Amino acid sequence: MRSPVTASLTAILAFRLVTREPARLVAFYTGLGFAAGEPQAIPAAEMTLLGLQGVGWRRTLSLGDQRIELDHFDPPGQPYPSNVTGADSRFQHLALVTDDAAAAWSRARALGAATISVGGPVTLPESSGGVTAVKFRDPEGHPLELLQFAGSPRKAGLLGIDHSAISVADVEASRAFYEALGLSTQGRMLNHGPTQAALDALAGAEVDVVPLMPAIGTPHLELLGYRSPSPRRAGHLAANDVAATRVVWSADRDGLLRDPDGHLHLLTRVDKGSPPG
Repeated sequence: MRSPVTASLTAILAFRLVTREPARLVAFYTGLGFAAGEPQAIPAAEMTLLGLQGVGWRRTLSLGDQRIELDHFDPPGQPYPSNVTGADSRFQHLALVTDDAAAAWSRARALGAATISVGGPVTLPESSGGVTAVKFRDPEGHPLELLQFAGSPRKAGLLGIDHSAISVADVEASRAFYEALGLSTQGRMLNHGPTQAALDALAGAEVDVVPLMPAIGTPHLELLGYRSPSPRRAGHLAANDVAATRVVWSADRDGLLRDPDGHLHLLTRVDKGSPPG
């Protein structure tokens, strides 16, 4: 941790993805089942907070009461790097819950998704959660994961956003960082073996998975600490780079926060008694 942090995080309000091609991503996510709102200008005060010049626009994609927000900036930042794996500290995926991973994966491929996992959805052993999962990228490179839990209700589509998983170089340092912000550790798994290697497309993948829960339920945050292959630290991401995903939090103050690996979090003060959002 670079400096003491005094904020308190209580709930995830949204996930913000940076896009250089907003129309393309809107078509992709609405094809998966999200509903798109109208574009809105990003306030000048937020542009200043992000350290950006120029202008920006935002479009909300809703899945029930959960949302992804697509941010488009002029001037644009860098595209998503082609060499980022799960063991890279730039890696951050959104896990989308479905009742049929195979069908949802087929739909995502038809919409332009690029595969990460080898051979499509895999079912992890009970020691790793027993879920059926597949990892892939949207048309601009943002990593995503489809999760099918055993016995999930049959609703024919996406059921919600379960979590955002971020890769970190030091699991214990990151866990302490986020616990100081009010999140609590809920269990821990060491995922490894052939199914994990296929899921990540990383030979010999061995990863600590540490769920971190805010006071107000799902979605939550998860840490991915790779023991093998060795974690790779990334350089600084500008807020308008496509890889600079931001988690938006209900918090006790406004601000922008970078964790020890550079992952971005936007803090939004929500007055007591007011609904978040």
